[in-house]
Amino acid sequence: MKLKTKMMILFFTIIFVPLLFLTVAVFGISLHEEVNLINELTKEDMMIGALISKRFMTSLSWSTIIILILTSTLITIWVNRDIYKPIKQLSIAMKKIAEGDFDYRLDPMKDGEIGVLYNNYEQMRLQLKENAEEKAQNEKKSKELVSNISHDLKTPITSIKGYVEGIMDGVADTPEKMDKYIKTIYNKANDMDRLINELTTYSGIDSNKIPYHFHVINIADYFEDCVEEVGLDLDSKNITLNYTNLAPADTAIVADPEQLKKVINNIISNSVKYMGHDNGEIDIRILDEGESIRIEIEDDGKGIPAKDIGNIFERFYRTDASRNSMQGGSGIGLSIVKKIIEDHGGYVWATSKEGEGTCMHFVIRKYTEKKDEVTVDM
Repeated sequence: MKLKTKMMILFFTIIFVPLLFLTVAVFGISLHEEVNLINELTKEDMMIGALISKRFMTSLSWSTIIILILTSTLITIWVNRDIYKPIKQLSIAMKKIAEGDFDYRLDPMKDGEIGVLYNNYEQMRLQLKENAEEKAQNEKKSKELVSNISHDLKTPITSIKGYVEGIMDGVADTPEKMDKYIKTIYNKANDMDRLINELTTYSGIDSNKIPYHFHVINIADYFEDCVEEVGLDLDSKNITLNYTNLAPADTAIVADPEQLKKVINNIISNSVKYMGHDNGEIDIRILDEGESIRIEIEDDGKGIPAKDIGNIFERFYRTDASRNSMQGGSGIGLSIVKKIIEDHGGYVWATSKEGEGTCMHFVIRKYTEKKDEVTVDM
């Protein structure tokens, strides 16, 4: 029964039950007097009647008092059970929430306004608990990110300092050694630049403010330039890069060239990081799928376990929980890939076999209108 209904019943009980008794009493007295007048009773009979009426009124008064006491008791019990106790429990629960305890539960109530209030509290508690857990998890991951980035920046900085000191001390005393030292310094500086770019993009993901400058770009021209640039870096790491374009020569897409380059670099960087052997191979393939193109970037590395393949695009996710200092990584590279591709209206996924390698696939719609190059800033 709803609280409003209970209160209405109590209200009408308090008002109408005493009125009912008083009405009966007045009617009884009036009837008695009329009988006396009609029958012209003697004075002695009238005195007896008055005594009876007095006793009747006394009984009626006591009955009214008893009814009022019972009604008040009933009201007190109902108010205490259905209002005071639930509100007191709710007050305790809210105090627990204020103290940061999101595990304090209220006994469920199905009916009435208080039951609705309890259900609303429970939904709020669960939402706050989920938010608190998510916040704690994000703080933990952010601390891990800072630790990882610090570690990863420290490694190339140490290498750069070492090679610079070697040059200054004259250790690189031949053109070949000098060339090797300079290339190594350049590669380490690129690693640092990539990490800083990841942090910048990660900040943009959190605030949903990644700057995009979309252009109509020709796929063949764009990927030829990318392959040439990436190939130089992979050559220094003894990794062979193979490139195949099966799309028509005039195929174009609308994309941000710089952000799309981050996608390619992050995927290849991830492949190199987890290659697991020397003299590896990476294949870049562009496939024509009618209204879209599909880009595949496949390596012959150690692969990803089946239990992990569905989680690799989550932020901070690592297939190897124990950090490997040789591999490093911030744990956000592939989440950045997913975000950028989705912002381009595409989608990305991965296939892998342990011991054979991993293939990253992403699809972007073609640009079909034959117009001059347009620019759209976001």
